[in-house]
Amino acid sequence: MRRAVIEGRPVDDAQSRWALDARYGHFTAMQVRDRRVRGLELHLERLRSATRELFDAELDHTRVLESVRAVLGEERDASVRVYVLEHDRPRVVATAGPPHAPLAGPLRLRSVVYQRYLPHIKQAGGFQQAHILRTAARDGFGEALLTTEDGLISEGAITNVGGFAGGRLVWPDAPMLTGVTMALLRRMDVPQERRPLKVADLSGFDQVFLCNSWGVTPVGEVDGVPLRQDAALMARLCAFYDGIPGDPVD
Repeated sequence: MRRAVIEGRPVDDAQSRWALDARYGHFTAMQVRDRRVRGLELHLERLRSATRELFDAELDHTRVLESVRAVLGEERDASVRVYVLEHDRPRVVATAGPPHAPLAGPLRLRSVVYQRYLPHIKQAGGFQQAHILRTAARDGFGEALLTTEDGLISEGAITNVGGFAGGRLVWPDAPMLTGVTMALLRRMDVPQERRPLKVADLSGFDQVFLCNSWGVTPVGEVDGVPLRQDAALMARLCAFYDGIPGDPVD
């Protein structure tokens, strides 16, 4: 017997009941503009590689793109998530909502000791990160900065973190999810490196920023310590990102 109710009202559709039960899976989140997505091939590769690892199965890109087109309908701009969830076999589920602008910065961050299990996979669910972000927002912070027990920065709760120091674009060297926007910014023609970073190191950076599918946002302070702001560096970074053409979903 499989039944479900939401606020006292029965959920009659079998697929809706299954969605409520879905626990195991992964996803990718993308911004669609004029029915195009920056780094679409990276989103597809993320879904494909995670499906292999979690389900030992291959994922047909056609199923993904058909789902994106179906959930968009006639809309041209949207925030779209594509999930691969377990139900007898890996199933593709897509959701769409209003398009999301970049976070308004410069942001105040709070560091939190937390490391995700299988951090390289964008996992469905995400209670822990949602709770971390919710409590940070309640205390007036725009994002959380996740660190290891020994203080190494890995990523934000829903972002990647990077920064400019000594003419180089620097990324943390720690277990993390390599976001699609991060992967696109790593194509920028500027010296880059990954190295272990602690919160105290950020005060020596010329500019620290966060990035995710919503865009790129400057960081103003971490744990109450103000960080330098370089408008020219941020303008250059945003211009590079904004200049990346989107790939059509149709």
